[in-house]
Amino acid sequence: MGSLADIRREYSLHSLDESTIAKDPVVQFQKWFDDAIKSQVPEPNAMNLATVSTNGLPTSRIVLLKGIEKNCFVFYTNYQSTKGSQLDEHPVCALSFFWAELERQVRIQGTVSRVSEETSTAYFQSRPRESQIGAWASPQSSVLANRKILEDRVKEIEKRFEGQSVLPKPKQWGGYQVEPHWIEFWQGRPNRLHDRILYIRDGQTWKVNRLAP
Repeated sequence: MGSLADIRREYSLHSLDESTIAKDPVVQFQKWFDDAIKSQVPEPNAMNLATVSTNGLPTSRIVLLKGIEKNCFVFYTNYQSTKGSQLDEHPVCALSFFWAELERQVRIQGTVSRVSEETSTAYFQSRPRESQIGAWASPQSSVLANRKILEDRVKEIEKRFEGQSVLPKPKQWGGYQVEPHWIEFWQGRPNRLHDRILYIRDGQTWKVNRLAP
């Protein structure tokens, strides 16, 4: 096995300059996100979501971005899951996107609130039926004695909603929206002299600064 210290990569695909970026970071994010889709980056909407536990410790996991609405980043989950409980208690979070193929990273900090029941229901019922059943069956983050318990719950839900192609949304399931107040765009550059542009919300406007790599 080689040394971890010997693992390195030179970045040289793109650059990032204050004179050419969008004034609104959400617009800039959408441009980069579209680039990721066009470049066929695997799961371009995969993002690391970091939350704060009851005792103040950070917790993170990968979730999927499911929309950008009214300048907020939207994702869905079980409200009774670990992340749901933490977001309800501490409605702040950090998001991170990394598109290795484009040598780009975006980091976001913001405040969190639930989306409307109508929005959550519309998205839930647009999902494949199997995913709807999975959301009903899984007591997310709860301890299970074995997998058979989960499989039996799936069978129970399938029987309960037999013949229905669209299921009602479980009360414990829905969306969150992240309103950003801090967004950093990172573009890999040669010799580790990366481009870093930081947007910080200032009232209704955004201040833009270049950070040292």
